[in-house]
Amino acid sequence: MSARKKILCIVIDGVGIGELPDAALYGDVGANTLCSTAERTGGLSLPVMGTLGLGNIAAIRGVPAVERAEGCYGKMREVSKGKDSTTGHWELSGIVITKDFPYYPKGFPVALIEKFCTAVGVTGVLGNCVASGTHIIQELGDLHVRTGQPIVYTSADSVFQIAAHEEIIPLERLYDICRTAREEVLVGEHAVGRVIARPFLGSSGRYARTPNRRDFSLVPPGVTVFDILHEHHIPTIAIGKIDDLFAGRSMSETHHTKSNEEGIEEIIRCAKEISTGFVMANLVDFDMLYGHRQDPEGMKAALEYFDSQLPRILDAMGDDDILMITADHGNDPTDESTDHTREYVPLLTYTRHGVRGADLGTRGTFADMGKTVGEFFGCDTAALSGESLLTSILSR
Repeated sequence: MSARKKILCIVIDGVGIGELPDAALYGDVGANTLCSTAERTGGLSLPVMGTLGLGNIAAIRGVPAVERAEGCYGKMREVSKGKDSTTGHWELSGIVITKDFPYYPKGFPVALIEKFCTAVGVTGVLGNCVASGTHIIQELGDLHVRTGQPIVYTSADSVFQIAAHEEIIPLERLYDICRTAREEVLVGEHAVGRVIARPFLGSSGRYARTPNRRDFSLVPPGVTVFDILHEHHIPTIAIGKIDDLFAGRSMSETHHTKSNEEGIEEIIRCAKEISTGFVMANLVDFDMLYGHRQDPEGMKAALEYFDSQLPRILDAMGDDDILMITADHGNDPTDESTDHTREYVPLLTYTRHGVRGADLGTRGTFADMGKTVGEFFGCDTAALSGESLLTSILSR
């Protein structure tokens, strides 16, 4: 195994940096999560990411370009179909998906819902439509409490979402329902990208989702960098919803977190305590709380909080460690949709003894990240898509 230590990859979920060339196919022309948030809120204060080179990637109000960045910077293009967390993370890990998942803009077929009800043992479902999660629990929450029937809905993404009041359908029962749906119902032609548990609490007119969400993804259809590292006995640590998105495959440790704050603390702990390995963390609040809810002020606050905590993460890193900050898709909180947006994602890298101020350009695929991680640990990465950028970010 390589003498080098570890890589910390932080995915700031949903924080894109401008529309992809095929954005029109997804209804996302003009989307730009970072720049639109900055414009709508009067500018972002992100001095640490700015020092690493964030303002050199795009013109972000409040984040000026710097003459010589302390890190390396660029952006990455998604090649896989779709704009979901599953495809985004899979591509980051080295898999390019050429066949898109199924979508249900008019709700799920009656036969599929009947199969679901039989498999999970419920008399029926509520909803079965395209909806905003925060809106549908207000609309159908009272009926759900009276009947005990789960609320099923989808979005522009390939998802089967199941909302339930935690006092009506307890969490473990909800998770069991989701597992059964994933394994027995949403397969074959109906193999959606994710089945998502959406628990909530509260009373009539005041229902609110809890942090106990869980994602149940498909098993990755090919070799990921996690698989390669696992085969070489290199620790792989998943923080946030990472293990959910990879169906738990090839993960040495998993740490579920319920907020960005918890995720950041777990990243810092791993940076201090783990001597070697690959740590991948997803910070979901950007997407879940602010992108989907069309809340640019909340997005701004979350970005600025993350930036304020970056010095703690950098201080916890070893001399030979690499930090990579990126995203999995966009979720512009200023557009007309509550759904994800088809965007480039930013890429920032930092290592104490590495290259400073290198423009990594526009990478051809998210998979360059996985390729880089594999090469860092001296593994054979022939099975992964992408091109490594290791020599571009490490001092020669």
